[in-house]
Amino acid sequence: MNKETAIKLFESKQIRTVWDDNKEKWYFSVQDIVQILSESRDVKQYIKRVRSRDTELNYNWGTICTPVQMQAADGKLRKIQASDTEGILRIIQSIPSPKAEPFERWLAKVGAERIEETEDPEKAFERAMETYLKKGYSKEWINQRLKSIEIRKELTDEWEERDVKKGLEYAMLTDEITKAWSGFTTKQYKSIKDLKKENLRDNMSNLELVLNMLEEASTTEISKDKEPKGFKESKDVAKKGGKVAKAARVQLEKTTGKRVITKQNAKSLRPNNNKELEK
Repeated sequence: MNKETAIKLFESKQIRTVWDDNKEKWYFSVQDIVQILSESRDVKQYIKRVRSRDTELNYNWGTICTPVQMQAADGKLRKIQASDTEGILRIIQSIPSPKAEPFERWLAKVGAERIEETEDPEKAFERAMETYLKKGYSKEWINQRLKSIEIRKELTDEWEERDVKKGLEYAMLTDEITKAWSGFTTKQYKSIKDLKKENLRDNMSNLELVLNMLEEASTTEISKDKEPKGFKESKDVAKKGGKVAKAARVQLEKTTGKRVITKQNAKSLRPNNNKELEK
């Protein structure tokens, strides 16, 4: 059982879902998912029993779950206990039901794979190659994508060296670079390609990936040369790195008369959808 198979449950019409555009997350009705897995006649009482058995889950319930406005049984919008994918998978671990077992096995498998990848990072690339091939990407595109992962890691290592904080500050710097080279924020770029939670790079053409790698590699090299301190100085460096790729994009578009950034996403770029990746 892989992740794609596991999350198919969340796509069921029986489960209420809401997309949070600001957090870029799907939220799922906890009650609906527990009802399907447990087949309990009184799901509210069942959830109470699950929480009473799992003290850690009960202690962190307020963090894992959040009230989200969804359509109730009477058709009206009400605040419903909901959680994101990570939270739902945590709750599933505490449900003693045959229907929950495939998820639990998948979680155990993923955990074992992560340990292996820590000991041998090359395995992560091998699994990534296998995953992309199964999704229908060409080997040429996959090689570009794996190279982009390596370049991205070099950049984040440099940010860590410059005392940039992981999480929000990384995201903000990424946004600055993306806007500098493409003219769009990451969110706007994803909107052009009609994406929500999907990874933006997984929906880029070869050419978009190359320019994206150029802006990140340029930012890394400029940072090593300028040795910025903290987020503020690294932000200036990020803009400069992005402008290097912008110059290449503008010149290419001027020469070919074609826009580099397109509405095409993974669905239209995969060869097995009868459309070749852009060269």
